Amino acid sequence: MLAILGLLTSFLSFLYVIAPSIRKFFAGGVCRSNVQLPGKVVVITGANTGIGKETARELARRGARVYIACRDVLKGESAASEIRADTKNSQVLVRKLDLSDTKSIRAFAEGFLAEEKQLHILINNAGVMMCPYSKTADGFETHLGVNHLGHFLLTHLLLERLKESTPARVVNLSSVAHHIGKIHFHDLQGEKRYSRGFAYCHSKLANMLFTRELAKRLQGTGVTTYAVHPGVVSSELVRHSFLLCLLWRIFSPFVKSAREGAQTSLHCALAEGLEPLSGKYFSDCKRAWVSPRARDNKTAERLWNVSCELLGIQWD
Repeated sequence: MLAILGLLTSFLSFLYVIAPSIRKFFAGGVCRSNVQLPGKVVVITGANTGIGKETARELARRGARVYIACRDVLKGESAASEIRADTKNSQVLVRKLDLSDTKSIRAFAEGFLAEEKQLHILINNAGVMMCPYSKTADGFETHLGVNHLGHFLLTHLLLERLKESTPARVVNLSSVAHHIGKIHFHDLQGEKRYSRGFAYCHSKLANMLFTRELAKRLQGTGVTTYAVHPGVVSSELVRHSFLLCLLWRIFSPFVKSAREGAQTSLHCALAEGLEPLSGKYFSDCKRAWVSPRARDNKTAERLWNVSCELLGIQWD
């Protein structure tokens, strides 16, 4: 046992010695766009922390009017204050949005539409991961309800404003974990069998299928959409898993910072000439391989229709 601990200690020491080189390698792609955003309006969910906060910071730096849509308004105000001071952009606003409650989603959308006549970029960034089994206010399994259905409804409610503001973009944060996911239509809510790890993967596949079907339905409207894998990022997303928190800490040289994790979201929100790639999946600021299940048009259409039924909306 002492020998094993000695080897582990030596290995970790070696990792930290070469950490700068490792971090540079694993930092991934960088958004190269120089596009400025004066007069543009952006909504980012979950932008009070992590990747969303760094995305909001960069878009504010480019002159956009940025709405931080988050559940924790006090934390959102703290983030907004920091971003305003950093970017010298006073147009960073915070609005209450709880994606686990459709009443909150509808209230946010109603308030935003009354306040703003344009919306150029919607970034569906917020999410949960590895939650013990629980349900949202509307009775949806939490991963499905927050990661997929919440953003599905939000996009539906804001879509006409996006169409009125073209060219406009919708960026959906998914994950490489979608490769493990599967849509179990007979048990979408995980009531028969539940694994919190797989539940996250299933919801990330749902994000991929939503992006694919949304792109198909938006053809010719001037609104385009993209799915993003931000990378393995140091964020609060893993807070529900002690093991992942421990692994993230041990292997920190391999983990992206929140700023590095925001780069692909920024690329898909800003890069010029991306319109022909609507519906595609990006990682490290370039197109990435998509699992066969995420390319299944029949599953994408069925998930769309089931999502509408669950939410009680019509979206043709």
